[in-house]
Amino acid sequence: MKTFKYNIRHKGLRLLPFYLFTFLLLAASCSSDDDMTRLNTDPTKAPDVDASSQLTTAELQTYGDLGEVELNRNYIYGFTQQLAGSWNTTNYGGRQMADDNEMQRMWTTWYNQSIKNLVDAINKTDGDETQANVNAASKIYFVYMMSVITDTYGNVPYTEAGRGYINNIANPKYDDQKDIYYNFFEKLDSAVQELNANGGKISSDVIYQGDITKWKKLANSLRLRYAMRISDVDPEKAQAEFTKALQADGGIIDNSSDDALIHYMKVANSFGQESYTDYRRNAMSMLFFGNDPANNPSYICSTFFNLMNDSKDPRTFIFARNYWDKIMNISTGENRIDVTAEVLAQGKEQPNNPGGFSWEPWPSGFHSTYLDSLAQYNPDIKAQGTDLDRECEPKLANNFLSNDNPGVVITSAEVKFLLAEATSKGWISSYGSVADLYREGVRASMDLLSDNYGTERVSDDDFNTFIQNNPVGYTAENQKRAINTQAYILHFLDPNECWANVRRSGYPQLQSASHYNFTLDPTSDGDDIPVRLKYPTLESSYNKANYNDALQRMGGTDSWHTHVWWDVK
Repeated sequence: MKTFKYNIRHKGLRLLPFYLFTFLLLAASCSSDDDMTRLNTDPTKAPDVDASSQLTTAELQTYGDLGEVELNRNYIYGFTQQLAGSWNTTNYGGRQMADDNEMQRMWTTWYNQSIKNLVDAINKTDGDETQANVNAASKIYFVYMMSVITDTYGNVPYTEAGRGYINNIANPKYDDQKDIYYNFFEKLDSAVQELNANGGKISSDVIYQGDITKWKKLANSLRLRYAMRISDVDPEKAQAEFTKALQADGGIIDNSSDDALIHYMKVANSFGQESYTDYRRNAMSMLFFGNDPANNPSYICSTFFNLMNDSKDPRTFIFARNYWDKIMNISTGENRIDVTAEVLAQGKEQPNNPGGFSWEPWPSGFHSTYLDSLAQYNPDIKAQGTDLDRECEPKLANNFLSNDNPGVVITSAEVKFLLAEATSKGWISSYGSVADLYREGVRASMDLLSDNYGTERVSDDDFNTFIQNNPVGYTAENQKRAINTQAYILHFLDPNECWANVRRSGYPQLQSASHYNFTLDPTSDGDDIPVRLKYPTLESSYNKANYNDALQRMGGTDSWHTHVWWDVK
């Protein structure tokens, strides 16, 4: 949008009559410096932006940027095999079509907006004791957003990122991911030490409302995440950093009241141009909802569905429901008819396999007597017909489609799983047994849904039965499998962390669409599920020297089958 406006202004300038243009030029040449300053100052724009507002913008953009979260729908959910069936997810992620316009979404939006805002906020508040807290919180959130970027692409601009205005760096270097991660630990440690009761207010914070005690817990909990991320490639450093995080001032996120959730507003669904910059609502939920009932974007993948259904997970039909959408109001979701009970009674549940479109193969054999009866009184249903074969395919439940749903940064459930795995590795011993921490993590994971997304709470009896039938196991590898399988379910609403943790842990073990007899796109350059996204093509022109240097350190080619530093599976 900025480029568009810029071009329009210059087009208008070229259309000015020559005599008027000459007059303005002469008038400007005779003006004083003060006049020139006034002439070149936009009275509608503030001379400076409040650092807290810049932090808030970055927070909201995380899940509020409709253009960026398309990356989740198009690629990440296809790679993790939690969704499959809609055109976007299956075409790009499921069948592995490497499209530069789609793969660059995070790079071009986060670097140009959130990272730039956070770097500026950190720079302008550096050394100002009255703004120490917003400085520290901005550092913490900068680390969080940069972790998602580097986990997605590998070696990326980090130390010079967002410093074009501050240091005139138009072509930032690409840092090695190892160096980036090592700096994460340092930056989070210093941020925790900087947060203090006299450090000023963090205003308009949509995660913790400026509560610095919780920001400390967030920083320390992220350190746990990043320590575990490098546990296979750099185990000594990982254990040391994990232990330091537990010993750091402020503690860790240990209950749901400390969960780092981004709070959004309820805003009418709109897929117009203005919706791409309206960060007030959760755009990922908006994409789950979709704008075409006939091609609902939130079909559940068989991998995700079967993993829960086969283990009799009580969340199976909290996540997955069968709907007839043909007369649904795409603005409100009204008239969406739930036919799950009939589908189950007839044994016709048919989730889409990885790489499959919802129409390929076309499901068959389900017929709804309920809709037959409704058609007698509802002409819309009668006109649409009641042959509901495709309603055999489960979709994401209505609870997750509301655009005022929170966005997840990190939760107590994840922290419990991290503690459980660290205990299994022998890193720690004072937080309880592996079995107890696993149990607490699963309970917190289930409660996250009812506490924040309005789902029915899983009863204690159902929970106890599930844990009894799905224990954590006794060997280290069985424990790792059980813990990270549960993390996979937890991270459905945090897709970037889900993909990263699947790559790091190796669980659940996923197979690409070719295993299900679907032909991958020719651009895939390999049968395995991609393990990173390629750099934007324009980087090879605009930042050529640094781009080429990064590629040489990655093996010479920009392949999405090249593992990032910490991914040694």
